[in-house]
Amino acid sequence: MSARLPIEESTSITRKNFPSSSGQMFQDYFAREREDSYKKHDLIDARARRLFENTALACSLDAYPFQAPLSTKSGPEVEMDGHRMLMLSSYDYLGLIGDRRVDEAAIAAVRKYGTGTGGVRLLTGTLDLHQEMEQALAEFKGTDAAITFTSGYAANLAVISALLGPADRVIADALSHRSLMDACRLAGVQVQRFNHNDPASLRYQLENGPEANRTLIISDGVFSMDGDIACLPELIALKKEFDCFLLMDESHASGVLGRHGRGTDEHFNIPTAEIDIWTGSLAKAIPSNGGFVAVSQRLAIFLQHASAPFIFSGAMAAPAAAAVLETLKILKEEPERVARLQANATFLREGLQSLGYDIGLSQTSVIPVMLHDDAKTAFFARKLRDHGVLVSPVLFPAVAQGAARLRLCTTAAHTQDHLQFALDVFAKMRND
Repeated sequence: MSARLPIEESTSITRKNFPSSSGQMFQDYFAREREDSYKKHDLIDARARRLFENTALACSLDAYPFQAPLSTKSGPEVEMDGHRMLMLSSYDYLGLIGDRRVDEAAIAAVRKYGTGTGGVRLLTGTLDLHQEMEQALAEFKGTDAAITFTSGYAANLAVISALLGPADRVIADALSHRSLMDACRLAGVQVQRFNHNDPASLRYQLENGPEANRTLIISDGVFSMDGDIACLPELIALKKEFDCFLLMDESHASGVLGRHGRGTDEHFNIPTAEIDIWTGSLAKAIPSNGGFVAVSQRLAIFLQHASAPFIFSGAMAAPAAAAVLETLKILKEEPERVARLQANATFLREGLQSLGYDIGLSQTSVIPVMLHDDAKTAFFARKLRDHGVLVSPVLFPAVAQGAARLRLCTTAAHTQDHLQFALDVFAKMRND
């Protein structure tokens, strides 16, 4: 098979000198002489020194790896700085960004409802479209009810801060998403951490933690940085043994796991009701914006009247809600998208392993390439861009020191030619 991006005429992998986004992004801020101050009384204090120094260094080497502005919709192929590139870090797992049916549903919603709602959900911001969407989400997830928010981050803040307080405790997987930890801080709840995906560690924390009125166990379904799957059967067993509650964040599992993409419960063939709270994103496999909480009817009613993001934040715009609703219809009609996504992930994982790359714990479409050193990882991403492959590096503090990695994501829209091209580039990088 030829080592070429399908949209390129060239039949060989060549370095194209794609520009970094840094010059345009910061208007040459880091190229000017500056006298930065990081005193404890400054608005930007000493905690920011590392950030500014590393960013300045990356810009000086034309290797700033973030915020690359795209001039087309996201998809398997994108355009950046006038160049067509292979996108290999998009969360568009089902390949539905730009799908004509989703776009037309959103356009029709704008024509009917406009671009905003004029209020928060509790007051004047609720549309009949919101209620139809939430009913469809509850049906998709197999719960009595679902409520939605403007982001998955807000959904996690909403449910934890509304339910828990200082007299309670949360025991969270060590790699649980940042939004869940921020939610715990907002709630003032006691927090313990158990070793990643380690039931024995969770048992220890359950047996040795502080006294609490209620205990909530928290885990992601698919972990966003490592691409592995939660040990859900063991979490449920411990929840029952110790009479506590369980929250699962399905942001990277919805549309990804299970035959129909329903998530972690379908992957393990476990009844949805075994979990007390499901949360997730509507901006990943579902090509929209927002987040959801899927729960019992009683809990949904409580959250509608007690969660701050539902009460005090503007309602999800109609086109976003319409896009969610249409995507759920498509997923119901086309479960083969999930199978194609899973096959693409297996192809890329096995290909990278055969080249000698360390892909960590990955079992899903999220595939880390572990490079460990921050500078090495940033430069690797920069060189991949020069070969026409757009990949996100993940550096400290998003991951622990020494755990830097490239984070690859496959989608259902990738072809085998796309993925083979990526493997050919990774092979060349390995040889170089």
